[in-house]
Amino acid sequence: MTEPIIRLSGIDKFYGDFQALYDVNAEIQKGEFFSLLGPSGCGKTTLLRTIAGFEDVSKGTVEIAGQSMEDVPANKRPTNMVFQSYAIFPHMTVAENVAYGLKARKMPKDQIATEVASALKMVGLAGYGDRASHALSGGQRQRVALARALVLKPKVLLLDEPLSALDKKMREQMQSELRHLQRAVGITFILVTHDQEEALTMSDRIAVMFDGRIGQLASPQELYRRPVNRKVAEFIGVMNFLDVSYTAGANGAFDCDINGLGQVTVPAEQAPGGVDASVTAGVRPEMLTILSGENSRTEREAAGTVSDVYYFGDMTYYDVKLDGVDKPVTISMRNTAGRTVLGRDDRARVGWGAESVLLLK
Repeated sequence: MTEPIIRLSGIDKFYGDFQALYDVNAEIQKGEFFSLLGPSGCGKTTLLRTIAGFEDVSKGTVEIAGQSMEDVPANKRPTNMVFQSYAIFPHMTVAENVAYGLKARKMPKDQIATEVASALKMVGLAGYGDRASHALSGGQRQRVALARALVLKPKVLLLDEPLSALDKKMREQMQSELRHLQRAVGITFILVTHDQEEALTMSDRIAVMFDGRIGQLASPQELYRRPVNRKVAEFIGVMNFLDVSYTAGANGAFDCDINGLGQVTVPAEQAPGGVDASVTAGVRPEMLTILSGENSRTEREAAGTVSDVYYFGDMTYYDVKLDGVDKPVTISMRNTAGRTVLGRDDRARVGWGAESVLLLK
């Protein structure tokens, strides 16, 4: 395995008596799109700022490209940051903004012009160099901030919620463009975001943070399919939780009786954090199916009543109260040709399988 571009070892961060980070350990690979994901106040921006050098660590070490960053100031680190506010200089043109760091390095003027033109082309702003920066749209300002950071050719680009100020359509467009840009330039991107969908669609790996700690670090697929506990499962996507009783079965499996669904044997790998008295059964909405017609068959079937319907065009989401369960479960169904959309108070047959269930605590 290659040497990681960033190694975080035992990072603690205190602000007076308040501890913002607790024993954070992580390795980030060269050329990886890595995200720090979590709710507000979880420590993700603090961790990003310790990598950048804007915050000192109280304990532990930050290594970048094999070198300790202890006592290395932010402007001497092989990183650059794109801030949430973009921090564009309004009195400068686009080209002057992008050239700012190169001028500080006293690069020759003709080389600056070449580098600026290349950076603007990279972010889709070729020909915008003479444009007044205050006259740009939000998406264009975001591109200028990216160009200004990338023109310095950092080994790591740090992105502090750079898309949060954009509207939904522009944010989705920029998510795609950022991912393509990262692949094109081949450098490590570290993104801070509270948006789970943004992290899932853009990242190679994600560190989910709660209360200054990393709850789980894994690929998007693993986080969604095999969250290690209920807290991660609740934060990543939607998960239905049902009471369950269990006994130990053969080969490390668990013989379970799930409230509203029935009896099933759950393999050990579907209990990624182990089990105890607090364990619940978790099922994603797309892992449950509304059955229709006499010929519909599934591994297992339960019954319930539709309590609410949310129609989204391509998808319909149902809240279904399973017989014997007070709280409804959410079921997502794709609206294929000929599929009937049920209404409130309709009876529903709910199909599910053993592979649908996770045991989480």
